[in-house]
Amino acid sequence: MSETGKVAIVTGAGSGIGKAVALALLAEGYRVVLAGRRAAALDAVCEEAGAGRDRALAVPTDVTDPASVRALFAKTREAFGRLDLLFNNAGTSAPAIPLEELTREQWQAVVDVNLTGAFLCTQEAFRMMKAQTPRGGRIINNGSISAHAPRPNSAPYTATKHAITGLTRSTALDGRKYDIACGQIDIGNAATEMTTQIRKGVPQADGSIRAEPTMDVRHVASAVVYMASLPLDANVLTMTVMATRMPFVGRG
Repeated sequence: MSETGKVAIVTGAGSGIGKAVALALLAEGYRVVLAGRRAAALDAVCEEAGAGRDRALAVPTDVTDPASVRALFAKTREAFGRLDLLFNNAGTSAPAIPLEELTREQWQAVVDVNLTGAFLCTQEAFRMMKAQTPRGGRIINNGSISAHAPRPNSAPYTATKHAITGLTRSTALDGRKYDIACGQIDIGNAATEMTTQIRKGVPQADGSIRAEPTMDVRHVASAVVYMASLPLDANVLTMTVMATRMPFVGRG
């Protein structure tokens, strides 16, 4: 695949959805900056890119730390000169325990990564995209099926994913004057390291424990690549990609 000339940042790129998206973008010819907390995991993804390795840059990053986020975007500018795509994917969750048993620290940790981290990266992307030539770019936020309906005992995660929808829409509105498009992809049961338990059995709203179907994470990566491929005068505001038979649509 020849180079597109486009530059992307993918947060949470060391595993799961972030890894799949980073590899898919590299396969499409993007230059990709892989951000995440674990340097070794990021390096392993870069090596897995094969022929795309020379277009991959691993930058260990803590998205909850404003200085670390600023450094990520500065290194992107230094290495590649511009930014065309930000995929806000870094995320975490709290233990699946009753809401009243959650500590403030457990709540705050999820908010810091899932919401504040996405905001900090969006802010830096705005600063970079509005100042570059050609101007503009695209931001894609990883929402979740939880942005529509919660799982039991998931208050921090679900609250942040609802908030991501608000951030997506505000970003899409505020980005217009800078030719910055923003959309959200809501994902249901992609098969990654984090969804192993889903295939074994997870709590349902009726109190039962049931295994749920999953889908290949490559379908998510393909969807993100499609969203990113559009010209900046077109935008996928929201997209849901889910395992067809998962208990989301309807009543179980």
